[in-house]
Amino acid sequence: MSRIRKIRSRRVWDSRGRPTVEVEVQTETGASGRGIAPAGASRGTREAVELRDGGNRFEGRDVRAALAGIESEIAPALIGFDVFQQAAIDDALIALDGTPDKSRLGGNALIATSLAVLHAAAAESGLPLWRYLAGDRPVKLPLPQIQIFGGGAHAERRVDVQDFMVVATGARNFEEALEMTAEVYLRAGQLMRRRGAVHGVADEGGWWPVFSNNEEAMGVLVAAIESAGFIPGSDVSIALDIAASEFGKQGRYSLGLERVELDSDGLIEKLLRWLDRYPIVSIEDPLAEDDEAGLIAFTRAAGERVQIVGDDYLVTNAALVQDAARKKACNAVLIKPNQAGTVTETYRALQAAQQNGYASIVSARSGETEDVAIVHLATGWNAGQLKVGSFARSERMAKWNEGIRIETGDHPPAGFSTSALACR
Repeated sequence: MSRIRKIRSRRVWDSRGRPTVEVEVQTETGASGRGIAPAGASRGTREAVELRDGGNRFEGRDVRAALAGIESEIAPALIGFDVFQQAAIDDALIALDGTPDKSRLGGNALIATSLAVLHAAAAESGLPLWRYLAGDRPVKLPLPQIQIFGGGAHAERRVDVQDFMVVATGARNFEEALEMTAEVYLRAGQLMRRRGAVHGVADEGGWWPVFSNNEEAMGVLVAAIESAGFIPGSDVSIALDIAASEFGKQGRYSLGLERVELDSDGLIEKLLRWLDRYPIVSIEDPLAEDDEAGLIAFTRAAGERVQIVGDDYLVTNAALVQDAARKKACNAVLIKPNQAGTVTETYRALQAAQQNGYASIVSARSGETEDVAIVHLATGWNAGQLKVGSFARSERMAKWNEGIRIETGDHPPAGFSTSALACR
């Protein structure tokens, strides 16, 4: 046992230059850990709610109220807790907040505190975080999903689809997966420059291009894979985050780039055509979170051939994962700690996925930080896949580089998750 002696909080800044919450936890032996809350641009309606100040300061995004709650309520309540009792601490945080969506004290305050406790416990044990989480279980490095083109809410809706990503399905290890992705990322940029269609990078570091339609981006991505010397669908495949809740509601979908409106069946038909034409292995949020019938229909039509990932629909919630599995909607779940609000709730959602035969992907957010905890969560919990964003910007590369350190350390994980996709 090692008790929590001190908790302090501070305002730091995320990758978009917006305020966020950092919490530092110190034990009675002097071990310490820090956690930082990320922030998403595309958010499910049922995920944990951040506490922001409102008003004019920083466009209403300041976090002084969240910090005040940590100092006045959270810290006094947690002092004296055994740092190794993560579940009890997280339960105390949930009870202290007292709301179903964590809106009183703020999901940002709770997840930063919960992560700080986890980091402090690992430090107290003298183990890397991933090893502390894994215990005696054999675990593997996750298979990366890496953004090449950014769209949707991450790039002012230049394209409707939010993420055009690659998965190095032919890689033998984590480091090689990054190597292969680096080549594709560079070739994609070269192709876009020749077309005069590069307009900087999006929130997560992917190229911010101008395309005439959504499908054009996939054609360029296939060309980039081939230009890098790889076989599309064998060496390197495509993963999409449609983020359909951003342009669809109540079964109607407005594709702004193509100036068309589709119903659920029409969008499903379009996605199935894409599956026929391109080496796609994973599709996230293919229908909106309020279109459960559409998600079930798409899973019935395509679930045997492609990974169908629930994000906005499942919001890292164990009960929702269980319900989706019963209804046969999706076959994989995105795992975002700040979406749940605490580490324990995050882990319960991942366990629900694994118990129901769903694949799982631990994911970063568009407003990220230098905290590399999610790489350790994906590895130590044996999640199988990791989605961090693109192969650019230091808040992204810090995480990819952390995976390399884990893989090349003195006592690395048992291997690399080459078959982690739900469709493989």
